[in-house]
Parts: sequence; C-alpha cells; structure tokens
Amino acid sequence: MQPDNPGYPVRIRGDLDPALSRWLWLVKWILAIPHVIVLFFLHIAYAVVTVIAFFAILFTGKYPRALFDFSVGVLRWTWRVSFYAYSALGTDKYPPFSLAASADYPADLEVDYPERLHRGLVLVKWWLLAIPHYLIVGVFFSTGMAWATGRMNEEAGDGEWHYWMSAYSFPLIAALLVVALIALLFTGRYLPGLYDFVVGVNRWRFRVRAYASLMTDAYPPFRLDQGAREPENT
Repeated sequence: MQPDNPGYPVRIRGDLDPALSRWLWLVKWILAIPHVIVLFFLHIAYAVVTVIAFFAILFTGKYPRALFDFSVGVLRWTWRVSFYAYSALGTDKYPPFSLAASADYPADLEVDYPERLHRGLVLVKWWLLAIPHYLIVGVFFSTGMAWATGRMNEEAGDGEWHYWMSAYSFPLIAALLVVALIALLFTGRYLPGLYDFVVGVNRWRFRVRAYASLMTDAYPPFRLDQGAREPENT
C-alpha cells in the first residue's frame, strides 16, 4: 500500500488537542511512568534488533521484515509518549500500550519498508554520515554542562580560589515548551506557530533516528518541516 504522501519515508503525525487542560501537564510525566518503564526494556530490545539488522543488511541487503516492524513500533510508541508527556505536550489523551499504528490516537509514526538497503552504506551511515544531523538535533534536545575551577594559590597565601566558572546549557526544546505551557496556563491555548515548530523539531529527530537505526537509506533532509502533518512535497 502506497502512502498518501509519497515524500520522505519516515512520517510523523501529531494532531494538536483543541481542548488541552491548563493543568494536566503538571502531572503527565508522572502518569507516563508506566510507559517509560516499558520503553526502557523495549529500547534494550530495539538496540539488539538493530545490531542483528546491521549484519543482516551487511550480508543480504535486507532488513528482516518482522524485526523492522518491531523497530518501527518502538519508535511509534516512543513518539506517542513523547507527544503526550514531555517533548510536545500536544494531547491529554493517554497513549496506548501498543506497537501498532492507530488512526484514533493523535500522534503516529510510519516508516516505509525498504525492499533493498545498500550493504556498504550500513557501515558508515549510523555514525559518520549522520554526524551533521546529530549536531543539529543535539542543539534542540541535549543538555550539557561545562565548568572550570582554579586552585588555591599557596604562594600568595591568601587562601582563596583564584577562578571558578560554570555553565549549564538548557535544551532548546525545553525552553520552547516552557513558553508554550505559560501561554497555555494563562490563555488556555497552545500557541499555533510554536506548536508547529515543536512538532517540526521532533519530526527532524525521528527522521535522523530512523536513518541511524538503519531503517532507510534516504538521507534526512536539512529542513525543518513544521506542522502536525507531513508537508505535501518532501
């Protein structure tokens, strides 16, 4: 079955709930804990499956279909929980405990199954070729800390530290969500432009993850495709 939008083979949907609660976001991360526990074990299996797929692709040029469907399911489940609890906060509808696609849930993910994959490309795409995307996605999702410390100047005998500096980098996606939640709290609305941007950032992240997980040879575009649905021509 061909997709309605024959663009990039990784497709993200995230339909905004028009009646979001002003307060539920305060506890969604708690409500999502059962999902986080399940996803912890699913991602261990996902890593094992990716290693198996690596060798299968290297020797046969094919990603075994059953393993592929499992990997897509894990990404789909991850996106739904992210959408609900922490990286988009676009719905109050609790995510299903399922790997399967669902037209009824406002967030979904699909990856087209590749009939053939490049056997040599599997050796470099997940680390070397994906580095530029890792750097970009890292700006949005990574937290970092840097620090420098000085030592006591014993010769001066003043007993003081002579320099100390620290810096903490807050993920950009978290900063965007703080703005969105403040607006939601006071107006009852998720700022539309901000929402489209947040979904676009998440779309970029999952495209890169699917590529790095060997699920497609199509290089992710350096493009922020915003909005709840995929653009018509990607």
